[in-house]
Amino acid sequence: VQLQASGGGLVQAGGSLRLSCTASVRTSSRFIMAWFRQAPGKEREFVVALNWSGGYTYYADSVKGRFTISRDNAKNTMYLQMNNLKPEDTAVYYCAADSRLITSSIRTANQYDYWGQGTQVTVSS
Repeated sequence: VQLQASGGGLVQAGGSLRLSCTASVRTSSRFIMAWFRQAPGKEREFVVALNWSGGYTYYADSVKGRFTISRDNAKNTMYLQMNNLKPEDTAVYYCAADSRLITSSIRTANQYDYWGQGTQVTVSS
């Protein structure tokens, strides 16, 4: 499975961006797809995940109410709508996927088998 992430950019604080992540194969109901981010000098951090079959979503507390994950089954694509962006949201954002995760592992980066190349999000103050 190859993942292609896009949509990053530079935005002022309070602005919005939408990231996309397209999978090279049909995303089956077993898939969990997620966004992680990594700021310079920091560890990769969980942002949000989506259970492809049931549409269940899991958000990090730091982004609840500001970020929204969604999917387009026909396009094998996941989206991350980011609103009210803050300077602390600045990071490289990575999409990830796995077909064998259990719920307790969803927030753990090293549990995912497939990763996109990352897209830079920079929020200026």
